Amino acid sequence: MMKMRHAGFAIVLLSLSTTVVSQVKVTVDHNTGNAATRDFKFKNVPSPAKDDAATKAKLTLVVGRRDPNGASLGGLADGLLPSHEDQPGANFFFEAGSDGGRFVIDLDAVIDIAQVNTYSWHPNSRGPQVYNLFASDGTDAKFDPGPDANTDPRARGWKLIATVDTRPKLGEIGGQYGVSISDANNTLGKFRYLLFDCVPTEIDDPFGNTFYSEVDVVAKK
Repeated sequence: MMKMRHAGFAIVLLSLSTTVVSQVKVTVDHNTGNAATRDFKFKNVPSPAKDDAATKAKLTLVVGRRDPNGASLGGLADGLLPSHEDQPGANFFFEAGSDGGRFVIDLDAVIDIAQVNTYSWHPNSRGPQVYNLFASDGTDAKFDPGPDANTDPRARGWKLIATVDTRPKLGEIGGQYGVSISDANNTLGKFRYLLFDCVPTEIDDPFGNTFYSEVDVVAKK
């Protein structure tokens, strides 16, 4: 089990494709070799969308620093994907040697969210995804839109939606990962804000922060 290094991640990481809270399900697909292509096609996880609820959202970095070799935070919602497995400029990732960080997606209005899907691609340890997803409608009197690294978001008006850890127990760690967070009732809830609390996949060297390629927020139809 990974040692957690800031308050938001003081939560036990759960196994893949498991119920986290309520009827929320985290589905993980992992493409390796020739199966990993620029189309990001997976067996169970939908391919990235070019026009989803996050496309016009405001993305804000609230904890940590962007690695200058990577894409801007806004690149997570622009619908553009890397064309090969080691393309730093086409992925957002936190600064090398850091403990990861947090970023917020502000959808500008409360919407009914059906899915949150995240995608990454790297030939080594920067491929897997390890994060907590929180959400809020922003109406709680204690709501903090940017909780710092020492603050548990749940104490500031945020709800824990899911804990994601796609690191394989066996086999190749690198490759292309797709994660879909959904609910049996086709709704995760009505929220305006999403908070991603990300940590490195490993700390044996400075290069454990995930290459995040895209984040999709799918509104309930």
